[in-house]
Amino acid sequence: MRWLCVPLLAILTANCGSLLNDLERIKKAASPSGANTVTPAPLAVITTNPADGSAPGVVKSISITFSGEIDISSVSQAKNSNCSASIQLSVNNFSSCVVMSDEIAPTLSSDKKTVTLTVSGALSPVLHKIRVTTALAGVDGTRLQSVYTHSTGFTPAAALWAQEAYIKASNAEASDTFGWSTAISGDTLVVGAYQEDSNQTTITNGASASVNNSNLSAGAVYVFRRTGNSWVQEAYLKAPNSEASDEFGYSVAISGDTVVVGANQEDSNQATITNGSTASSNNANPASGAAYVFKRTAGVWAQQAYLKAPNPDAGDQFGISVAISGDTIAVGAIFESSNQTTITNGTTASVDNSTTQSGAVYIFRRTAGNWAQEAYIKAPNAEANDRFGAAVAIWGDRVAVGAAQEDSNQTTITNGSIASADNSATDAGAVYVFKRTGVTWAPEAYLKAPNADSLDFFGSSVALSDDTIAVGAIQEASNQTTITNGATASANNSAPAAGAVYVFKRIGNNWAAEAYLKAPNAETTDQFGFSVGISGDTIGVGANQEDSNQTTILNNSTASADNSTAQAGAVYVFKRTGNAWAQEAYIKAPNAGAGDNFGRSLGISGDTVAVGAFQEASNQTTITNGSTASADNSAANAGATYVFRLQ
Repeated sequence: MRWLCVPLLAILTANCGSLLNDLERIKKAASPSGANTVTPAPLAVITTNPADGSAPGVVKSISITFSGEIDISSVSQAKNSNCSASIQLSVNNFSSCVVMSDEIAPTLSSDKKTVTLTVSGALSPVLHKIRVTTALAGVDGTRLQSVYTHSTGFTPAAALWAQEAYIKASNAEASDTFGWSTAISGDTLVVGAYQEDSNQTTITNGASASVNNSNLSAGAVYVFRRTGNSWVQEAYLKAPNSEASDEFGYSVAISGDTVVVGANQEDSNQATITNGSTASSNNANPASGAAYVFKRTAGVWAQQAYLKAPNPDAGDQFGISVAISGDTIAVGAIFESSNQTTITNGTTASVDNSTTQSGAVYIFRRTAGNWAQEAYIKAPNAEANDRFGAAVAIWGDRVAVGAAQEDSNQTTITNGSIASADNSATDAGAVYVFKRTGVTWAPEAYLKAPNADSLDFFGSSVALSDDTIAVGAIQEASNQTTITNGATASANNSAPAAGAVYVFKRIGNNWAAEAYLKAPNAETTDQFGFSVGISGDTIGVGANQEDSNQTTILNNSTASADNSTAQAGAVYVFKRTGNAWAQEAYIKAPNAGAGDNFGRSLGISGDTVAVGAFQEASNQTTITNGSTASADNSAANAGATYVFRLQ
């Protein structure tokens, strides 16, 4: 058989050689260095909207169309004014960048070639330029050969603030104080009426609300939702353990589909969290306080948790302030009385009561739908009557806490974990910034007004948006009527309780004063800064005791000097361009009346501002979508909320 093997071997060898040659050709074709390799063309910018060199109308978003499909994971936008994103927008050749919306993520067109980014608010009518960096990538890994930048830029038309809606409770009655607290996130508005009187203990999903009045000041919260430019009531929230004088709705906050409600006068002695829809009916600790978490799923609201402090005591008023960002909630208890001056990371808290009304803040975090306490925060200089926790704000891994009755005479910022032990400036006030790393919270800064004086109540309101904090000082007394961009503030004290707002900016981990905001019609007892809100480069400020009789909006830097309508209230909107703040609008209610306290509460989200007037007196029980409001005054202190939008 040997003679057969030789031809067979030859045949196999020949075939194997042919096969090897075929494999080699395939390998070369697939190899980047092979003769047949096709190298994808570099990514290129085809068009931008607004176009380079254009003069568009009002701009609330920008779009860039590329030559290839875009990897959305490579698209980043400015969450602060640092120019570190893959797509940037600037008014000063990228010394700083315009802050984009924190609530609306970048989107891709159906062909995956056009990226759209939404502005936080609307662009100022000044020259803007778009820049795209080489960090942005296509789905095939291609990138721009070099950074793309507008050569000329574009100048948008000025956007104007206008009223979008006048919102009333569906069961509005005298003394309900609807609008005492207000919060907004995107197209969802939450309004608290802490003196609403119904005995209902369930949630009503829909447009109705109980007309029962058997539980005085039990409190209620109303949720409204916008479609296009029309608002409707979506839900009426009540506590499952609702009782008289609980004041459910004294504070409210919202982040996406989650709402947190404070009931600072709730009375249970429970010291644990209940994840679910129930709450304690115990009343052994009067005014210990509670907070309730509600979650929306497919348009339906349900209670997710009942939060209590682990050290509840009578009179602590846990829930007098609340804030939420994503899966993290901060709750203030201004009358908590421990002498602790450190942070407890974990689920416990001090039971000491030797430092009356020093105040505390509690941090809660959600994991897989369940809430647990993450930290118990005290001021590093905690002392009696400082009332730490009077105001809280949260953004991501940072919390800002106001202690409006802190007493130090310091007029500088301390970056770090130290705070002054001085007590020579009674009720000057302070704000403390804390940062989370992993699951551990630590002090980051101690903020003081550069013109700190006794009785200024700096920290009576606070708002936080990424690298910017706004702080209200409702009793600040200067007669200044202009804005100071920089680190100084007036030492004048001739206009008691005129009020002021201070803006601080973080660079890295260090905070510095950026601006000192005053009303252009600042006068004694206006209490400018009673409420503050911030979204990106826009700040809203309430002056609930401003006295003008104006019933229209001024889209400029002026304000009425009239004083014929005592405590009607006003709101002022300020816009940052680059690093400079300027007034953008002076907002009044279209039915402004004496004692309405328009501006007592305020929420801001992107291009929308919501303003509460808890003593507005109309008996209307429906929503008016548009620019009008009822002139009726037959339901004293029923309250109202007004929605304004850049158009």
